[in-house]
Amino acid sequence: MKYGTSKLSSAVRLALSLGAVIAVGSTATVAFAQDTSAQSQQADQSKAKQLETITVTGSHIRRVDVETSNPVVTIDSTAIRASGKLTLGDLVQSLPAVTGGNVNPQVNNGGGTGGTTVGLRGLGAQRTLVLIDGRRIVNNASNNLVDINSIPTDMVDRIEVLTDGASAIYGSDAIGGVINVILKKNYNGAMLSAQYGQSGHGDGASKSYSAAFGHTSDSWDIMGGVAYNQTDGILASRRKFSKNSVSISGGPTSSGSYTPVHSFVGGSSFGQYGHIQVPKSLQGTNGFPSCGNVALNAGASGASGSDYHCFGNSDKYNYASVNLIDTPQKRTSVWLKGDYKFNDHLTAYVEGYHNKTTASFQLAPALLGVAYGLVIPQNNPYNIFGVAFDPTHNDFRLRAVSIGNRQADSKNTTDQWDGGLKGDFGLFNQNWTWDLNIDYGRSAQDLTTLNLPNMNVINADLACTSASNGCTPLNIFNQFDPASSKTLREAARPAYSRTLNTQQVYTLEANGGLFDLPAGTVQLAAGMDYRRETVSSHIDPLLTIDPSTGNCILGSQCSSPLSGSYNVKEGYFELFVPVLANLPGVQSLNVTVGDRYSSYSSLGSSRIGNTNNTKFAIEYHPISDLLLRGTVATVFRAPNVADVFGSPISDAPLLKNDPCNGATAANPACVGVPLNGSFVNTDVALGQQIKALATGAQYAGLALKPEKGKSFDFGLVYSPSYVDGLSLSADFWHIYINDTISAVGAQTVLNSCYDGLTQFCPLISRFTSGVNAGQINQIIEPTANLGTTTTGGIDFSTRYKVPHFSFGDFVVGIDATYLKYYNQQTAPGTAANVTFYDAGHLAPYGSPQAATCPSGGGICLFPRWRGQTFVNWTMGNWSASWRTRYIGRFQNGSLSPSQDTHPVANNGGGSPIPGQVFKYGATVYHDISFGYNFEPYHTRVDVGVNNLSDKQPPFLYANNTLNANTDPTDFDLIGRYYYARVTLTF
Repeated sequence: MKYGTSKLSSAVRLALSLGAVIAVGSTATVAFAQDTSAQSQQADQSKAKQLETITVTGSHIRRVDVETSNPVVTIDSTAIRASGKLTLGDLVQSLPAVTGGNVNPQVNNGGGTGGTTVGLRGLGAQRTLVLIDGRRIVNNASNNLVDINSIPTDMVDRIEVLTDGASAIYGSDAIGGVINVILKKNYNGAMLSAQYGQSGHGDGASKSYSAAFGHTSDSWDIMGGVAYNQTDGILASRRKFSKNSVSISGGPTSSGSYTPVHSFVGGSSFGQYGHIQVPKSLQGTNGFPSCGNVALNAGASGASGSDYHCFGNSDKYNYASVNLIDTPQKRTSVWLKGDYKFNDHLTAYVEGYHNKTTASFQLAPALLGVAYGLVIPQNNPYNIFGVAFDPTHNDFRLRAVSIGNRQADSKNTTDQWDGGLKGDFGLFNQNWTWDLNIDYGRSAQDLTTLNLPNMNVINADLACTSASNGCTPLNIFNQFDPASSKTLREAARPAYSRTLNTQQVYTLEANGGLFDLPAGTVQLAAGMDYRRETVSSHIDPLLTIDPSTGNCILGSQCSSPLSGSYNVKEGYFELFVPVLANLPGVQSLNVTVGDRYSSYSSLGSSRIGNTNNTKFAIEYHPISDLLLRGTVATVFRAPNVADVFGSPISDAPLLKNDPCNGATAANPACVGVPLNGSFVNTDVALGQQIKALATGAQYAGLALKPEKGKSFDFGLVYSPSYVDGLSLSADFWHIYINDTISAVGAQTVLNSCYDGLTQFCPLISRFTSGVNAGQINQIIEPTANLGTTTTGGIDFSTRYKVPHFSFGDFVVGIDATYLKYYNQQTAPGTAANVTFYDAGHLAPYGSPQAATCPSGGGICLFPRWRGQTFVNWTMGNWSASWRTRYIGRFQNGSLSPSQDTHPVANNGGGSPIPGQVFKYGATVYHDISFGYNFEPYHTRVDVGVNNLSDKQPPFLYANNTLNANTDPTDFDLIGRYYYARVTLTF
């Protein structure tokens, strides 16, 4: 095979030799400028021909050049170790190209499994494909997304992040880009390592132990290792910003007055002293206060009306302090990789790992209320209100603090193994390689949930009118009565559920030259594969939901079993054509075209069928120092089993407004609402979460179409020969997606129906009679195709290897992403269409924007700028690194009502204040590390501090977030963190 004479081929050698030096930060693979002398060029050409070809993420073509048409950022294993992180997720999640909403161990409510998801370009983890050595891995059973923390760090040589759509190369899910984890190979020796860390607050201790070995011979090589790490949980009460549930309120009231914008410590309207709806006939009589909702006075028995007072913000339950800002986790991994060479043309190989992660989350005590199946008969001996409390009559809410905090302990196991045969052969007088591979992945989650109230038991006690009937009446109005507390504790039950995901992939592919052109060899990569994925779950009968009521025996955390499978058959080709080379004004000009054909089995009523996705890419070197590149590709994402067959599970979303407030005209979204202009949604006015069911498309009566769109990337790489060691790059990117598959939130369901999208109207259930007429009983939140998503921006990268000084060598680098736009349209071409302009904004919890964006932590944040810098220093056995992480300024709210939600809720009316804007400045984190290699003892010691300045996260307020008054995906909740590591090699 012949190779082109691009100077980038020699840059590969230099980049690899400097890898241990330049990759202490999150570094991009770059091409350093070369000597332009004729003698140097001849030497480079000679060495390039001997250099082993490689495949760079984003292409199947084996190339000498590292810098191609694909924009790829590389994180070296040295960078992983220098970060002090015990898992891959935190490191990858901090990349500038990662934005929007994701999950990590700081996400307690909505996470808690110890896992980390990564979504490039703000498009979510479901549109970012994660690979190991170019092959798919199984989705985690806890959320049907890949948990990058399950991959053992000691197994990893580097991580290549492709920030370009790659459906034509890898198939579905690669819309936002690809994260390709490259494993180590050809390792000789053994390594033992131990690490300990702790926050500056004296909590969050972590420890890690690992061992690895490897041996390489002429015919075989083998590597393996074991690792264990553990991190302690941190209560939210340990930090000032998270110890209280602080909400914002103010603005015009329903009576026409104005309350200044203010904050208060509150929380949930399910208070520990109750939130009890008083019949109008009792208000202001028999000692009852003159208000619609009351709470029990602390220490009172509840035997008379004077024992109660009007429910206010101070009566809300401050749930924050018992939540976690870092979830506890333990992780054990075993990995193995090896191959055996039968001869020079045939090799067998196997690689894989087993990971077991145990983790837990903790939430405030369970909710007891009529919305979750509680029934208090009128004749309960402690019921002095004279009415029944049930879903069709009066409302009753209580936080069951006497039972204790809710907790869920999960055990997640992941097995990912693949093996096969590979070799080479001659064809067309060219060298070809081939690979026959079988890949199997399995992920299982066993989840045990504690301290959930058994509603059958509690309702039976509430129905008891006298102990003479062989039962004990329950005073639910005073849970602090010793007898009541005892009864409620005895009614609590644990529950168990299990989910299993499997993936099987069979692949045959080949790669080689076709014929020679004057500019080089035309190369072809082609292959075919078959993939089958299955999902199944078992749910404890006590947690199994009754869809007609949205409840289960254990109250508010209900679920349903899920099972389903699909398969896809695919074939692809990729053709690399060197068009011109070594001409005036054309150092080289290369073109790559690719195509992937996919045929999907049906998924219930959602029929994906066949799809074809293409790629066209160009690389142009007008001079040796400059690379101009561009890629245009179609992108594609098929709905998965959970998207289609997902059974209903309990959700508790927050509504920012109800369009039916003050309604005077009929609307399908307002069935049951009084049309005299007096209606006010109680939950919205209180800032209280509502009851909902999150489901797949089929349960909601909807059919899903696949997402389709295009990806554009145009950029340059400049390595000036007159500044040795300097490389600059910039890439302009744009992605648009049609028929976006979204987990449609309650707010969007409600607004869409009100604005004319009638397919969402049957998903809204309101009470149609009684004192709560018009109040929302339940909303079904389906998975559906919802409009379009368009995003674009610019990536920047700079690397400079400073000339040698007597006091050491320095490498500096900058990576940054500017998000120019991130726009969502809910229903293009219809009167109901709404466009959200999210770039530079926070999409708060409960807002339509957050309800339609791919969020993992309840909110989505889209700062305009994200960046990283590093300065690495080495001198002899010494090394040091200073790294910064930058998250740009953003705002919550907009002067234009059509562009953003508003962060401040109206007192009593539920409408946001027009024009209210909260602005937040940039956040910068500084991390430092130092290391020394004791060569005679084969020992290395590293110490470091992350978040050196103990930077606190921005305060976003509890009624705009789901966790800790802030965004746990983007910001550091732990604070300053110290760590030390010792590594021995043999």
